[in-house]
Amino acid sequence: MADNNRGKTAIVTGSSRGIGRVVANRLARDGFAVVVNYAGNAGMADEVVSEIKANDGQAIAVQADVSNVADAERLFKSAMDTLGRVDVVVNSAGIMPMSSITSGDIDVFDKVIATNLRGAFVVLAQAARNVSEGGRIIAFSSSVLARSFPNYGPYIASKAGVEGLVHVLANELRGRNITVNAVAPGPTATDLFLKGKTEAQIEEFRKIPPLERIGKPEDIANVVSFLAGPDGGWINSQVLRANGGFA
Repeated sequence: MADNNRGKTAIVTGSSRGIGRVVANRLARDGFAVVVNYAGNAGMADEVVSEIKANDGQAIAVQADVSNVADAERLFKSAMDTLGRVDVVVNSAGIMPMSSITSGDIDVFDKVIATNLRGAFVVLAQAARNVSEGGRIIAFSSSVLARSFPNYGPYIASKAGVEGLVHVLANELRGRNITVNAVAPGPTATDLFLKGKTEAQIEEFRKIPPLERIGKPEDIANVVSFLAGPDGGWINSQVLRANGGFA
């Protein structure tokens, strides 16, 4: 598969940590030159670049806040200027603070929407303008949409919006041979999911899917690899729920 992707470039937002970091490493192994995007932690992004280069891959780190239009434009310009093209865009940047709707905490709501939904809109818009013919655009949703857990209101609202954007953009790119899909992980062992949860709460999540485990970042990276690679070319305007049967 790596040979099929030689000479191609992938941008992975939010890839200094968590699922995005594993996705960046996987796409590099698949043969893509990878743009490792980060919002604030340059040291962690440089670690990812070093990991990729240690495995004979090609990568650069570019700082950009995905919710900022100028930052996103600079991210894509850096990719084009340095690597010559953009073939795959994976928007994995996201946050997940818990807040009940009842509390009416508009500051938390605005923060989640700014990063998860506005950020997705900004990145998808840049991807639509810059991705080469035959390219792939992959957004991140969440399988928690189907469960409607308390305190997930802002997060679920943001990810429901992302799924809507994916379907619309797939139609807008008609005739360009570019696929637009979303991956919706179930509970996955990352800091984003584990933070603030007790072991008992994590055990409850572990029991929900029939496969009776929490997902690994590699499980999600495998799905992204499929969508970005040659075998994923006939999947379009879909939400792939990578969750072990969680929902």
